[in-house]
Amino acid sequence: MRAVVLDGPGQLAAERVDDPTPTPDGVVVAVRDCGICGTDLHLVDGDLGTDRFPLVPGHEPWGEVVAVGRDVTGYPVGTLVAVDPSLHCGRCDPCRRGHGNMCLAWGAVGATRPGAWAEYTAVPAANLYRLDESFPLAAAPLAEPVACAVRGLHRLAPRPDEPAVVFGAGTMGLILAILLDARGVGPVTLVDTNPARRELAARLTGARVTDPDGVAGHRVPWVIEATGSPSAFTAALDCVARAGHLLVFGVAAPEATAGVSPYRIYADELTILGSMAILRSFPAAVDTLRRHADRLAPLVTDRFPLADVAAALALVRSGRTVKTLLTPGLGG
Repeated sequence: MRAVVLDGPGQLAAERVDDPTPTPDGVVVAVRDCGICGTDLHLVDGDLGTDRFPLVPGHEPWGEVVAVGRDVTGYPVGTLVAVDPSLHCGRCDPCRRGHGNMCLAWGAVGATRPGAWAEYTAVPAANLYRLDESFPLAAAPLAEPVACAVRGLHRLAPRPDEPAVVFGAGTMGLILAILLDARGVGPVTLVDTNPARRELAARLTGARVTDPDGVAGHRVPWVIEATGSPSAFTAALDCVARAGHLLVFGVAAPEATAGVSPYRIYADELTILGSMAILRSFPAAVDTLRRHADRLAPLVTDRFPLADVAAALALVRSGRTVKTLLTPGLGG
């Protein structure tokens, strides 16, 4: 099969590799689409460590089951599925306490094992979510990022009819803004430094969109930092009202730091929360996509064949796209 192989930081190309085979409790999925996200950029650049190379990236796939392990039932060949890439051991203390996303041996399809920037990918059957005949397939590529957003909003628990600010108008910021509005939270303001992203955000979400100067001195009860930038974290914290809540959703570099006033957290009774990956939010994400496909599906803006992965990554880095996909069926 064809797959994008990452041999080292910045060293990637579409190559011919062996087809995967299913484990007894797994399946092989023919990938219809697989998204590219900010975490993939960190992975490609080597920011997440180099011990995992060589690797086939790709952790946001959906597709069709084409081979089934001997112990798998309920997913016959031909079933359309979305894939939760999260891999939890189920045995460590965090897993036993119900926090699989904190697993001490945490892994992911496309991050610690071969992923879905490929024609086929092998995944555990336990990570599959059926897409039935009525499912709006135009929204299927967004299942994994929406599951992350659903988890984040579960952590934040914002109240309807109260204002919110989201820092970052990338894919996740836009999804979070749309889901906030769908839950009755608002008005919602999106903040981004990139004019191209601001233009896309205004067109796709209907939210108020501004640069950071537009929220200077503005304080609201619900704030989300969705960029991973320490400077954006500082600006987001400044935007939190007394007794307000800040969700740290963006993935910062592990060594990044930002200044925080302990006194302000105490005196203003601020709540600062993190949200890491997916935890029991995939079923809700599939339902969310079904109900709000008309608002979410337009976030898929660009598709590339596997051979054009370098051009796809360059577009993602430019900020002139929302959700860019690698689509193995393109280009023959």
